[in-house]
Amino acid sequence: MNKMLIAGANGFIARHLTEFFTKQGWEVAGLARRRNGLHEKCRYVQWDGMEIDDWVTEIDQCDVLVNMAGRSINCRHTEENKRQILSSRVDSTALLGQAIGQSENPPPLWINGSASGIYQKTNDVAHGEDGPHGEGFIADVVKAWEERFFSAEIDSSVRRVALRTTMVIADEPGNPFRILRKLAKFGLGGKAGSGKQMVSWIHIEDLCRAVQFIIDHQQIEGPVNLAAPDAITNAEMMSRFRKSVGMPVGIPAPALGVHLGAFLMGTAPELILDSYWVEPKRLLEHGFEFCHLKMKPSVW
Repeated sequence: MNKMLIAGANGFIARHLTEFFTKQGWEVAGLARRRNGLHEKCRYVQWDGMEIDDWVTEIDQCDVLVNMAGRSINCRHTEENKRQILSSRVDSTALLGQAIGQSENPPPLWINGSASGIYQKTNDVAHGEDGPHGEGFIADVVKAWEERFFSAEIDSSVRRVALRTTMVIADEPGNPFRILRKLAKFGLGGKAGSGKQMVSWIHIEDLCRAVQFIIDHQQIEGPVNLAAPDAITNAEMMSRFRKSVGMPVGIPAPALGVHLGAFLMGTAPELILDSYWVEPKRLLEHGFEFCHLKMKPSVW
C-alpha cells in the first residue's frame, strides 16, 4: 500500500486529497495540531509545525509528502495576520526540509503548497510557470515560501514540486462557489470593480487528479500551475453565476464598495480586485486532461 503524509491535514484541500487517495487504496496520515477537521480516513499524527518530534518517523515511511500547512490568506491583512500568513508557510516548510534532510529513507516526492499570487498582476497575458514575478505582500509571501522549499538541503533523489494553486472551486460551505451563488441569488452578483480583472480557478476534482498525475509522471518537477484553461474576467464569472441561479440582473460593486464589503466580511479586497491570469502550461505539456475545462456553475 502506498502511503501519503500530509502536513496541515485538517485544511480544505488536504481533506479532499485524503478522500481522493484513500479511494485509490492509499494510506493517508496527517500531521496536524489537532484532530478537529481531519477527514475520517486520515490517521492523525500530532505535530506543532515548529519542532522535530516523534512525528519524524512518518517521513521515513511515506511515498509522498504533501505540505499544505499555512494560515488562510482569506482574512484582513493586518500586520499580525501578515506575520502569521508568512511564518506558518515558511516555518513549516523549513521544518519538513530539516526532517527530510535527517531521514535515512526520504520520500521520493515532496509536494509543497504555493500560490499563483507569485505572478505579476495582468489583464493582457496568461502566465505559465516561467512568468514574471510580481510585487506586494502576497507575491512576497509566495516567493519566500518557494525559496525555503527549493533551498532545503535534502538528498537529490527527492523530487520537489510546488503547487501554484489558483482559486479552488468546490460545492461546499465557505467555498467561493457557494458564496458567489448566494450573492447572485440575491441580486448582488454584478461585476466587482471594473470587472475586467482575470480570475484563474481550478475545480477540486481536477486539483486532486493533477496531484495524482504529478505523482505518476516522474519527469515533472519544480513549480506547477494548478489552474483550469478557462480563465475568465470577473464580469463573465458573475454572469455565469447569475445564469446558474436564474437571476437576470446583478448589482455591480464599485471598488470602494468592495473595500467596505471586504472589511465587513473580514477579508482582503485585493483577493477580489487584483487580476491574476494563470495557465497550466506544464500540466498541458505533459498531457494532463481536465475534467472541468469551463466554469459551469449550473452543473456543479
